Amino acid sequence: MKRLFPIWLTLAVLFGAVMLRAQDPVFLSTLRHALFDAYQRWKPRPYQPSPPIPVRIVDIDEESLSRLGQWPLPRNLQAEIVERLRDMGAKAIAFDILFAEPDRSSPSSILSRLPETERPAFQSLIDRLPDHDAELERAVAGGRVVLGFSPADSGEVDPLPPPRFRIVAPRGDPRPHFLRFDGAVTALPALVAAAGGVGAQDFWPETDGVVRRFPLLLTIGGEVYPSLAAEAVRVALGVDEISVRISASGPFLGLDGEGAISGLRIGAHPVFTDGRGRLWLHFTPSRRERYLPAWKLLAGEISPEQIRNAIIFVGTSAKGLHDLRYIPLGGAMPGVEIQAQIAEQILQRDYLIRPDWADSAEIAFIGLLSFAVLALMLRFGPLMSVLIWGLATMGTFAQSLQLYSATGLLFDPVFPAMTVLLVYIVMSVTRHAHSEGERRWIREAFKSYVSPNLVEEIINHPATLQLGGERRELSFVFTDLEDFTRLVEKAQPGELIPLLNEYLNAMIRIGFRHGGTLDKIVGDATAFFFNAPVPQADHAERALACALEMDAFASAFSRRKRTEGHAVGTTRIGVHTGSVIVGNMGGDILFNYCAHGDAINTASRLEGANKYLGTRICVSGETAGRCKRFLGRPVGNLLLKGKQDAIAAFEPLPDGETEASAAYRKAYALLESNSPDAFHAFVDLAERFPDDPLAALHLERMRRGDRCVTITLNDK
Repeated sequence: MKRLFPIWLTLAVLFGAVMLRAQDPVFLSTLRHALFDAYQRWKPRPYQPSPPIPVRIVDIDEESLSRLGQWPLPRNLQAEIVERLRDMGAKAIAFDILFAEPDRSSPSSILSRLPETERPAFQSLIDRLPDHDAELERAVAGGRVVLGFSPADSGEVDPLPPPRFRIVAPRGDPRPHFLRFDGAVTALPALVAAAGGVGAQDFWPETDGVVRRFPLLLTIGGEVYPSLAAEAVRVALGVDEISVRISASGPFLGLDGEGAISGLRIGAHPVFTDGRGRLWLHFTPSRRERYLPAWKLLAGEISPEQIRNAIIFVGTSAKGLHDLRYIPLGGAMPGVEIQAQIAEQILQRDYLIRPDWADSAEIAFIGLLSFAVLALMLRFGPLMSVLIWGLATMGTFAQSLQLYSATGLLFDPVFPAMTVLLVYIVMSVTRHAHSEGERRWIREAFKSYVSPNLVEEIINHPATLQLGGERRELSFVFTDLEDFTRLVEKAQPGELIPLLNEYLNAMIRIGFRHGGTLDKIVGDATAFFFNAPVPQADHAERALACALEMDAFASAFSRRKRTEGHAVGTTRIGVHTGSVIVGNMGGDILFNYCAHGDAINTASRLEGANKYLGTRICVSGETAGRCKRFLGRPVGNLLLKGKQDAIAAFEPLPDGETEASAAYRKAYALLESNSPDAFHAFVDLAERFPDDPLAALHLERMRRGDRCVTITLNDK
């Protein structure tokens, strides 16, 4: 079973990847779409300057608005646009403008906004003026005009006329597969009745806001209606039916959930769609040739050759009207141009193809490719496995790119490549895991007994497991919990052991985090040393940082436990640096990696000195002098018990220099220089900062006649 475990684990990972792909979460579709966008930027749809049926845009651009008036243009100007385009021979005119409300600039609308007392005076004049909406209605009624509507799921919606075409679907009812809406916001009823067709002008971007797919047909209230672009093409071609192709067998493997539509046909033009009747948009970069400014058309500056036999979309590119959509080529494009490019795709039969079975085919490909890579990896060694994975990944992307370039087929290589990479990683790691088994076992087992850095040294350098030692400069950190004996006597075993374990676990973790080696644990006390077995050039700074973090934890731990009813005292910490002998001590049966030397005793004495000094951390001058950015205040020259020479000691300032510490430094400097003003300075210091134990200590010493900075400690 151990030998087969890598295979079973890899197969389980592969199964999970297949299930994830079947669900197709947003992040996967985002990666897939990003690659398809890159394909379009690399090879966009070529623009045809002189197609059999051109597609043009009459653009109500910024200059047209400045010349003709603010948005929306009066309907009488819109009517004039229709008449001029029809006279020039346009095959179809599609408005990417929603005429949902009466024209506010129309004479009748102006009259309704006048006070009732003033209306009679203007009534006869208004009656003689043409109504703008009526003018547009007459122009639209002349034929070949398509108006837009906006599908809606809820709220007040307008009635739509029956579709102007028939749906032909020999293999079943296609309506369940299309996007469904409850109603629509339409143009004025009179305009809709006069139009040659109506179409949806909205866009439905992907989750990242980019327009990539567009439904050519959708259902509203159970009836099938076209998009604005599809209806413009139908009207231009003069056909009265749209055929819908439905796959005979449904989605491949039965895993796709989008339906089984494979395409449409408008007249003689087949259209490839996805399973919901959506066209994958194949863009060309914006071209000036498509655009005809509206003001030039009304001014008679547009040649009839630019209009004759063309499908004309009327809309706006003005940025202030916010009809801009993000597209795969990068940047934004006016909505009216997207409609025009959809019509171009249909007429030029230039499609991106992603059929309804694409998702299932990709899932099957993932399984087949992963099984092939797995089989080859089981046969060949690690180096060959890397080559196999690389070739499989590059081959997948190359095949996808070739399919897009040659046929427009959108095949996703991203997730298959990711899955193969995952299969390679899982199989490689698990196959070679058994060679690391013993090493991991030793490491994890020893960490329960000795320091992690000592374990790593033993594993990486087995020669370490030899009796012997060397002289080396180490930094030591000793800790002890105040009044621990009293706590043991009062606490119950069921309370004491968890409390002590919590305390020691945290202290040991801190020591290990700073790279310390645990020398011993005695009750509540711990001893760490730095710079062995692994050399550490910054061992003094590590020891100081370790002591400060231990002090911060221990202080918070004591406060928390006291609120819980446990009298946990202060933790005292001593830090010192000195030369000792370190190595494996003992005999052939049992030995221990430890240190011996006077520096160890000094660190222990400094820990005990805190009780006399009133401090929590006492750092020797040897350690402080080796720290580049040591910040602390001098305690004095301590003559420790059993020592003949005093050593300088400091209390670190983890919170930085304060007013109290600055005042203490000045008073200490006077004491150090035997100034007669030292006593008064400490009297003043004790009055200003009565909670400062060092200030109180030196003041009491001077009152006893001890006027120097050397402090003799007679206790350990």
